[in-house]
Amino acid sequence: MVGVDEVEVVVAHSQRATLRVGDVFLKIDADPAHADVEARAMAMAPVPTPAILWREPPVLAIAAVSGEALGVLGEPSPASPAAWAAAGAAIRRLHDAPLPPWPGRPLDDVAAELDAEYAWLLANGVLPAEVIRRNREIAETALRPWRPAFIHGDLQITHVFVHDDEVTGIIDWSEAAPGDAMFDLAILTLGHEECLDDLLAGYGADADRAMIRAWWSLRSLVASRWLIEHGFDPDAAGCEFDVLRSRMREP
Repeated sequence: MVGVDEVEVVVAHSQRATLRVGDVFLKIDADPAHADVEARAMAMAPVPTPAILWREPPVLAIAAVSGEALGVLGEPSPASPAAWAAAGAAIRRLHDAPLPPWPGRPLDDVAAELDAEYAWLLANGVLPAEVIRRNREIAETALRPWRPAFIHGDLQITHVFVHDDEVTGIIDWSEAAPGDAMFDLAILTLGHEECLDDLLAGYGADADRAMIRAWWSLRSLVASRWLIEHGFDPDAAGCEFDVLRSRMREP
């Protein structure tokens, strides 16, 4: 890192901070278990991941990956259909891989979180009640037993990097665990529904589109309070509130 001119704050909140120093990302997490999961998951995942350069708790140093992210939430994706299909194929390899040996999130915990966030959204009037109630109905269909897969767990569009229509790296693995494969597909296409067909062209025809749509609603409902309380805006164009409103236009 000799000759570094500046340090970039990539993300910073009460739970986690990530700094970029040249071509190195320094991740500082309040919970050391997250770094443990990240390191183990990247070692197991059959997809391109960043190199771990060193670890000195609570800091994990990770090399930057080449390429560009598939996009950002709230803006059209600049990636080609072929790049989205390549992402789908990579995610399929992950979901078909042996499960990590640590437990995933229990279904009861997901349901309890939905209950709590639904009540908060209604009580605080951040959206019309009919939008919240309709999305709760959709979200509940995701609360069914699923066959566990090796999931990334936080597969946001900014976490998948591509170059020349190939996946060059998938980053931020601290939420990896056994879980619902449709959750990963939903998080990657949240706010980018127009890219779902291209993603599934690479992933495979057996993806459950109804469950992906259910997770769009569930994720947007449960994430909104956290975003508001940490200085983010779920009501920005193309973000979580728009995802929730868009469900009202469906039969």
